[in-house]
Amino acid sequence: MDLSATQVPSATAGTATPLVEFRNVGLRIRGQEIIRDLSFSLERGRFACVIGPSGCGKTTTLRLIAGLMKPTSGTVLYEGRPIAGPSREVVVVFQDYGKALLPWRTAAGNIALVLETLDVPRAEHADRIHALLGKVGLAGKSGLYPSEMSGGMQQRLQIARCLAQEPRLLLMDEPFGALDAMTRQTLQDEMQAIAADTGTTVFFVTHDLEEAAYLGDRVIGLLPHPGRMGIAIDIPLARPRDQLTTRSQQAFLDIRRDLFTFIKGAEAQREHA
Repeated sequence: MDLSATQVPSATAGTATPLVEFRNVGLRIRGQEIIRDLSFSLERGRFACVIGPSGCGKTTTLRLIAGLMKPTSGTVLYEGRPIAGPSREVVVVFQDYGKALLPWRTAAGNIALVLETLDVPRAEHADRIHALLGKVGLAGKSGLYPSEMSGGMQQRLQIARCLAQEPRLLLMDEPFGALDAMTRQTLQDEMQAIAADTGTTVFFVTHDLEEAAYLGDRVIGLLPHPGRMGIAIDIPLARPRDQLTTRSQQAFLDIRRDLFTFIKGAEAQREHA
């Protein structure tokens, strides 16, 4: 079975330039082909989730968007221009929140670091920090140090610090993968609310197929060795979504089945390669 044949064309909003576009992107590292002929677009204000077996290039694709890596063929565009390097409009939320935060700074101090870098007047810091902590469910926690926080609180703080930069594009690399199930679901709901409230475009890497179907406006599935396009599915579920009612809808169950079938096929194809 050639899973690449199941690709669904990208939905476009008229002739508007996508925020991010991959055009026949290839990447080789020390002679090894990592990405092959990858093409897709990410529209403004959309929540795109990326799935695929290990070795398919999910994190590598994220790094290409972040400007941390450059393709060896093809082009990665941001607002129609080739990405030359990191941009303050694009920020990354990492899975390892413990290493992302400064342990010697409080929650307020971690957020203030970004404001200092952006030369925001100090007189505005308190109001901005208060608003950001409230947005991620950490109101009243400004004086806590990371060591005094749970894993979920630390990840909320990392997200708040990223939002302090007022990004247009938020890149999230399995940000909830290390959290327990209940905390993960709570953060999923908070993240969809933040994206809706701010209009930020989100590129979200995950191994969790239900998470992808629940959060995404679109789910992109990559095939492994080398990483390449497998499927792209638009998610028709209404927003806001609910952990109980959305997940019990037949449309959600159908999407989950399609994603599971894709992953099973991709893994089988890798084993027989």
